Amino acid sequence: MNTLPVDSIIPALKEALRTRSGAVLVAAPGAGKTTRVPLALLDEPWLAGRRILMLEPRRLAARAAARYMAASLGEQVGDTVGYRVRLDSRVGPATRIEVITEGVLTRMLQADPALEGTGLVIFDEFHERSLHADLGLALCLEAQSVLRDDLRILVMSATLDAEPVAALLGDAPVLTSEGRAYPVETRYLDRRVEGPVEPVVVRQIQEALASESGDILVFLPGAGEIRRVEERLAELDLGASVRVAPLYGNLPQEAQDRAIAPGRPGERKIVLATSIAETSLTVEGVRVVIDSGLARVPRFSPRTGMTRLETIRVSQASAEQRRGRAGRLGPGVCRRLWTEQEHRHLAVRNTPEILESDLAPLALELAAWGVVDPAELRWLDPPPAAALAQARDLLVQLGALEKSGTITPHGRRMAELGLHPRLAHMILRAIPLGLGGLACELAAILSERDVLRSGHAPADADLRLRVETLRQAAAGGRPGDAAPPGYTVDAAACRRILAEANHWKREAGIADDSGGDVDACGLLLAFAYPDRIARRRDSGRFLLRNGRGAALAGPQPLAKAPWLVAAELDDLGAEGRVHLAAPVDVSDLERHFADQIEAETTVYWDREAQAVRARQRERLGALVLKDVPLADPDPEETAAALLRGITEEGLEILPWTKQARQFWQRLLFMSRHEEGWPDVSEEALAASLPDWLGPHLYGLKSRDDLQRLSLTDILAGMLSWERRRELDEYAPTHIVVPSGSRIPVDYSDPEAPVLAVRLQEMFGLKETPRIARGRVSLTLHLLSPAHRPVQVTRDLASFWRSAYFEVKKDLKGRYPKHYWPDNPLEALPTNRTRPRS
Repeated sequence: MNTLPVDSIIPALKEALRTRSGAVLVAAPGAGKTTRVPLALLDEPWLAGRRILMLEPRRLAARAAARYMAASLGEQVGDTVGYRVRLDSRVGPATRIEVITEGVLTRMLQADPALEGTGLVIFDEFHERSLHADLGLALCLEAQSVLRDDLRILVMSATLDAEPVAALLGDAPVLTSEGRAYPVETRYLDRRVEGPVEPVVVRQIQEALASESGDILVFLPGAGEIRRVEERLAELDLGASVRVAPLYGNLPQEAQDRAIAPGRPGERKIVLATSIAETSLTVEGVRVVIDSGLARVPRFSPRTGMTRLETIRVSQASAEQRRGRAGRLGPGVCRRLWTEQEHRHLAVRNTPEILESDLAPLALELAAWGVVDPAELRWLDPPPAAALAQARDLLVQLGALEKSGTITPHGRRMAELGLHPRLAHMILRAIPLGLGGLACELAAILSERDVLRSGHAPADADLRLRVETLRQAAAGGRPGDAAPPGYTVDAAACRRILAEANHWKREAGIADDSGGDVDACGLLLAFAYPDRIARRRDSGRFLLRNGRGAALAGPQPLAKAPWLVAAELDDLGAEGRVHLAAPVDVSDLERHFADQIEAETTVYWDREAQAVRARQRERLGALVLKDVPLADPDPEETAAALLRGITEEGLEILPWTKQARQFWQRLLFMSRHEEGWPDVSEEALAASLPDWLGPHLYGLKSRDDLQRLSLTDILAGMLSWERRRELDEYAPTHIVVPSGSRIPVDYSDPEAPVLAVRLQEMFGLKETPRIARGRVSLTLHLLSPAHRPVQVTRDLASFWRSAYFEVKKDLKGRYPKHYWPDNPLEALPTNRTRPRS
């Protein structure tokens, strides 16, 4: 067996684990930690024949590590060394080292919190900080603290800030292996890449083939970019000795194995890979790395409750990991498709997944573990409170948690399935309806990438097309026969999805493979995504139950669906773009979501009709399922709605007769000039409508009904009997003038009430009439015989002394037949042309 750099540190590692319950190993890429350390620790006395669990972040790396270790022992996988990954397991009775993916560890811990039979748990490539790795470490530390003080924990990584991890493990020792890396020449671009990255990648591959030796490993963000680069390379004449091999997680295992296996003699291999090739596994023969500097990661938005894939710049740590792949076998070259200046601005490390992902799976696992408060566990980074609260709200809606945070029996069954809580809930709700098979098919489809590829954009979002395609493949037919015109089918994806659907059927105990009518897809999606039930607003645009907008991408049949459920959509802009959905019948929603439908009576002021209207509505969140008129609404609510209408329209909507307006103005006058009177200003009346007007509105519903009110009587009802008497005495409606006429007082200006009277009717009156207990002089508008103002005064005595004689001269000329005495104070007042004898 070849010597590897990590071998030199193994004695110190053995000693550390002999005396301590944990350790941290930092080993550079290529040091051999993944395949050497488990084998070296297998016979340690403290292990006492128990097994070692080693976690790998990816299935491909887990299988590759197990195969390599088994081969080094001269055995088959499943003997001393085996693996457990999603949908694939190779372990036997004699297996002592199990290489597992992180979700598998969570399931094992939930089934056996003490991990009986396990002596060591190794967290490999921990720097990737996946959600499952953080959760698995927290649960292992809890098990070690409470149930298994003899359980050892080893955290390994190539680019890890070791001190915080060591502190979390109780100040565990940190061991470092420098590794054995050959020098790698790093080349940057002169200017920033603008536009799609694929043409730049292809040019770099051509240059590398011409100027460098060895195989080429190209890092691209996702399968789509890999396919496009592969297609461009196929159009070029690269020669018969050049083989292009894609490498990403959803490829069949055989294709993945071909990508990482050594090339044939005389062959040059170009491996087009995602971040899957960044750590843990070695792609044989690579001397050149071409790094796009991009990665595709899930991003969860607590604002919308949705996750979308986002293409981001890699961190400096990831870029260094990728670069190291070129120096495993000898001196190499790394071509970075960004500038040196851009490199300096890259994030130092990846953001831990726990800080920016959907925490619904984590919240369910914690509840199944018996933890309500995550602070009870030890974390490198505790889960963010807002995202965790949103996750728990979803789990309560799915029936997995009580409002107190404790898990329900339904939630425990969901956790046992090991699916995302949404999909687990969907399967469990579907089984009693005879739709369990269809639910498993949908769960598998939604867990994989789309089986349909469209030659045009946008693709049809209808999930039923995917189910029909899958069933066509399962029946032995050609998958493409079920695809709509213009679409091709990913046959390999179909095979994976079928295998996964069958796996979930077995896990859920579903024996009947009939599946169910594809038209039930919408109902099943409603179980999984109750917050994404949507009602059509107009063609292609929908309102989601959570109140957000959503829209289909371009014209398609689903655009006319009255109701649908969106299984996949982004959260960009005001309206999310719906990528996968299925129609749902509103009657199914009414039947299966009856406990969540809220009935409400809405009584409101209809401004257009100028009347109160009442409707009975049934709501599912922001969605209105039914909206019908209510013939006999509650009188209290009707009166309240009418008050709101009066407030909205203003007091002018009320029947202000001349008598009512004068009464109000007199009240207002008294309140301005004497304490103890009610405030009847417009602002005060509007603010106190329920008090003074509310009791009189029962039985009224419209503006026309309001006209039957007597505002005079209503306003008078605000006064005591004594106040009413004082109002008549101190703010009289009329004043009797010397001629004997009763002249109305105009109170429209409460500061200066007006008495408009013909001048001749005031002869003999020396002083201005006063009101409000004599506090306020009336403003006299002295009129001509034609009732036109000739003088305005609040001092009648002064008028008689001076101004009268000028006025008399003018009026006598215009009205010669009328009576214009020289001494008005001794003259007889008259309301006629001349006084009677």
